[in-house]
Parts: sequence; structure tokens; C-alpha cells
Amino acid sequence: MRIVIIGAGASGLMAAVTAARAGAAVTVLEQNEKPGRKLLATGNGRCNLTNLEQLPEKYRSTCREFPAQALAHFGARDAIAFFSEIGVYTKNRNGWIYPNSDQAASVLEVLLMEAEHLKVKIKTRETVIGIDRENGGFAVRTSGWSYPCDRVILTTGSPASSIEGSCDSGKTLAAPFGHSWIPMLPALCGLRGSKENFAAWAGVRMEGEVTLILDGVPIRSERGELQCTDYGISGIPVFQISRYAVRALAEHCPVSVRVDFFPDMEEEFLIKLLHTRQKQCSYKTPRQSLTGLLPEKLIRMFWTKGTDFETLARRLKGFTFPIKGASSLAQAQVCSGGIPCSEVCPDTMESRLQRGLYFAGETLDVDGACGGYNLQWAWTSGFLAGSSAAEEGTL
Repeated sequence: MRIVIIGAGASGLMAAVTAARAGAAVTVLEQNEKPGRKLLATGNGRCNLTNLEQLPEKYRSTCREFPAQALAHFGARDAIAFFSEIGVYTKNRNGWIYPNSDQAASVLEVLLMEAEHLKVKIKTRETVIGIDRENGGFAVRTSGWSYPCDRVILTTGSPASSIEGSCDSGKTLAAPFGHSWIPMLPALCGLRGSKENFAAWAGVRMEGEVTLILDGVPIRSERGELQCTDYGISGIPVFQISRYAVRALAEHCPVSVRVDFFPDMEEEFLIKLLHTRQKQCSYKTPRQSLTGLLPEKLIRMFWTKGTDFETLARRLKGFTFPIKGASSLAQAQVCSGGIPCSEVCPDTMESRLQRGLYFAGETLDVDGACGGYNLQWAWTSGFLAGSSAAEEGTL
């Protein structure tokens, strides 16, 4: 069985190893100079491999059940066992699984070692320009060569991240086989606000809660460390809601966020606390009494002469502003969108429109929350595509 995999990212390498273990002759075509460049950047270079908390809501897709159906065949425990087998000793940080080395480079290296051991051919600087049906199989064309094969696995990724070569070529390559495409938009990214002077709070990091509001209706809330930026707001809680905000904006739905800098306090208690702090140090002005409670930049952002504590508390508990956009694709960790999952079998990752064509990773319309879920999707979809494509007699 000859298999060509287009893309040597996380899902592509997983598919390559899995298919080669099943006896297939595997060639991986990668347009970058080196394989796995995006993998090296995951988890700020530490590589959050997966997460033990595998809840359905951690994965997002227009086909809501698709990710869970696939994960039932290869989940977090399977991924941990796989990497342990090839040499990655893992550690558990409250359910977030990392390599013990805390180095994404070590994960990539063991994958490449395993691929080399299995005689997988990885050809870099090869940009695929087309896939043709030929002699009952396929011919994968680059600018200088044609690779005949029995199966093709598309793991072309997305244009997310600033890494050169990140792209959405899966759209062009799959279109001749009848596949449609959901436009790729930034996910796991910061959100750009409007109607405020955000430069005033730029650089502040503070625990809080952010609530996404679509057309006036609160949709979901996330808590954690918020990062205030000169364009709006960022941080993991914002990343978790960003997919829904960006998609809503694309559909011309009004989007806003509400920030609560004291989510563990009721507004009445915060008001009482503010008054108590001033009474305890009556020599201080109301503004001076805020020092030690709030970062100076937040004081400048929310306090003006004549502001009373009731108004300040209301703003700190419910600072709401409209969202006009998101960070660029280059700044996003992943994208939403891609090949619609309705056109793919969740048990095999095989196209429902073209036998012998498979998909994995970000090429599919599946994206996960922060916490190792996007890499778990890469391992799951890559495993299923690789093992299924390598099976004899499935065409």
C-alpha cells in the first residue's frame, strides 16, 4: 500500500507513523524546510500533548458530534501510551499532559526517529500543486515531480501562526473531488475592542472573568488570568471564547464582552470593601485608597475625579465594550473552519466523496480549547487516517 501524506505537522507525522506500522510505504511531502515547525511552538515551546479532561465541549465544529465520535477510537490515554512507547515520558499538571523534558523539540524528535525507523520518506521543500486520479489510485503533483500512490492523506493545516508556510492549501487540493470549504478564521486569539482608550490599561495582567455577549445575550463565561492590551483584551479566558466571537462577527452579529475584575465578590461587598479601605486610612484620598487593591493602570483607566465607589465597583464588576475584530491569523494559535466534517467519516477520516482520500488535523473543521485539545485532535485524526488508509482492500 503506497500512501502520500501532504503536510509534516503533528497530524501528518502521526498518520505517517501509524500507516507505516501497519505495513504501508509512506511518503510525506512538506513545503517547509523542516517538518513539524508549528509543533515546536506549541505550549510556548513546552508542548501540551493532551488533557485528561476530555469533555465534548472542549472541541468545536459545525458537526458537534464528530470530534467525540473520532476520540472514542483514540483518546487521551491512547495518545499518552503512544508517546510513552516511542520514548516520551510524560508528566501531569492538573490534567494537562506535558513531556517531562518540557520541550516540544523532544516530542518532534522522537516522532521523526520513529518515522525514520519505519522507513517513512519525508521530503521537504515540496509544495503540492494538485492531486489527480490515475490508474485506480492517485498522482500527487509538485512543481518538479509526480508521486503515484494508492491513498492520499491531507494534513495541510491552517494559516494560523506566524510560522512561514502555514496555509490553507487543503481547500484547493480537495476542491476537485467535490469538497466544500468553511472559511478559516482565527481562534484562540485576542479580541479587539472599540470605543475605549485601551492604551491606558495595556500591560495589566489580573485574574478575572470575561463573558461573551452576542446580540445582547450572554453566551459563555471564562475565568483566569486576563491580559489587557493596547487593542483590547487577551489571555487564556479570552482565547476560550474567541472562536465564537470571531464567527459571530463574520455573520454580522453584534459582539461585546463583559469583564469582571472581582468575580469572587458580589458588587455590594466590593462597594463595602472600597469604603472600608478609605475609612481605615482616612488620611488618603479616595484615589489613593485604591493603591494596593488595583494595578495603577486600572486605577487610571477607571477612576476619574468625582467618581464614587458605587460607580467604580459597577465598572470593575461589569466593564462592557463592543468587539470589532480579533488578532490576525498570524497571531492566532489555531483556526476554526476547513473541510466540513459532514463530508468525512468520523471513524476513519476518509472522504465521503472520494474513496482513498483522507483528512487529519486542522484541515478539518475541528478546533479545540486551550489545554492540549488541538494536539489531541491532531493525534486522534492522524491515527485514524493513517491506520484506515493502510488497510488493504478498503477501496
